[in-house]
Amino acid sequence: MVLYSFYIFDRHTECIYSRRWTPRPTSSSGKTARPQSGSSITSGDGTVTNRRNMSHADDEKLIFGLVFSLRNMVQKLGGEDDTFLSYRTGEYKLHYYETPTRMKFVMLTDTKQNNLRPYLHQIWANLYVEYVVKNPLAPVEHPGGVGVANEMFERGLDTFITAVLPA
Repeated sequence: MVLYSFYIFDRHTECIYSRRWTPRPTSSSGKTARPQSGSSITSGDGTVTNRRNMSHADDEKLIFGLVFSLRNMVQKLGGEDDTFLSYRTGEYKLHYYETPTRMKFVMLTDTKQNNLRPYLHQIWANLYVEYVVKNPLAPVEHPGGVGVANEMFERGLDTFITAVLPA
C-alpha cells in the first residue's frame, strides 16, 4: 500500500496533526496530458495560485473543506443515518472516520486500497486516546492550530502503519 498523507482535525475545524509519507504521483509521461483539475486555484481577491506553490496549511484547509462538503452532501442526500466513508479519484483515495466527539481522521492512499475506516478507528482508539487524550500534559483543546506533539503517538503511528496496514 502506498500511503500519501494522514490528517487529524478537531471539532473546531483545526488541523491538529498532519503527516506526509510519500508525494502524490504526478503525470511525468512524455505525452501531452489534460490539465490537472487542481493545477491552479483562484482566490477571492482574484489572484491565481499554482498548485505546486501552495503551503502545507493550504493543503490542510482544502482537505477539510472537501471532507466537510462531501459529508454534508451525503447527509442531505441520504439522510442523517448515512455516513461518508471514502471517495476515489484517478490519483488517490481518501478514507474518512469521524469520532463521536467530532474528531475527523483522514488518510490519503493509492487508488487500489480497500476502505480503511476500521484502521482509522483503531488509530483513534488505540493511539490517539491512549497517548494524547489520556496524557495529562497534553492540552485538551488545540487553539490556533497547536497540534499533537507527542512522541509516543508518532512512534505508535509508525509501528501501526508498518505492521498492521496491508502492503
